[in-house]
Amino acid sequence: MPGVWLQLAREVIRAKIHNQRVMLMRNGDVPDRVTSLMASFRDSTESARDLTALLGVEGSAAALYFEQFESMLKQRDDWKFDWRGRNRRPPRDPVNALLSLGYSMLAKELTGVCYSVGLDPFLGFMHQPRYGRPALALDLMEEFRPLIADSVAISLINRGELGPEDFIKSANGMFLTDKGRRPFWEGWFRRLDTEVSHPEFSYKMAYRRMLEVQARQLWRFVRGEALTYHGFVTR
Repeated sequence: MPGVWLQLAREVIRAKIHNQRVMLMRNGDVPDRVTSLMASFRDSTESARDLTALLGVEGSAAALYFEQFESMLKQRDDWKFDWRGRNRRPPRDPVNALLSLGYSMLAKELTGVCYSVGLDPFLGFMHQPRYGRPALALDLMEEFRPLIADSVAISLINRGELGPEDFIKSANGMFLTDKGRRPFWEGWFRRLDTEVSHPEFSYKMAYRRMLEVQARQLWRFVRGEALTYHGFVTR
């Protein structure tokens, strides 16, 4: 099974890097060298010989993506972002607070999806299993991180639906206030209800349903009912 797991991991990371690149091209203002380098990282996933090499490529792509992340945010006179890259446990600024919350919700969403299609969410092929960690849900969410969680954070800020008054800073990090959670949930459900087309199967559905389609596709692949797994990518 190790070869199957590596094949799956390559496709998931390829899709994730592709989607990160699309996000930068759609929403950011980045030089051509960045998009070219992201494409190079994406394409090199196919030749990764083992999981360690693959995760090295993913890490390099993620570092470049988050280095350019601020270019996707519209600066406002009343809110100057103190963006110094991705941080977590705890998040130390509003943008990272939104990203961490979005990733947490996406993991919970996919944990439920795994159960619904008959997969064990705690047995992953990339993330190491440990007590209480939904490793498979974390694996499945990789390709959707940019398109759902990151997109929600960017949209809420750029639309002016959240401001600095909607966050509170404590010794435990930066978090949304009770008032700030309402626009977050509205943005979250709005994104899950957004319809998109699957690149391989050519039919439209909401992201909420697409999560289930990908989980079912994974289930068919590991059972030998499908020859390959197609990661979800957008144009």
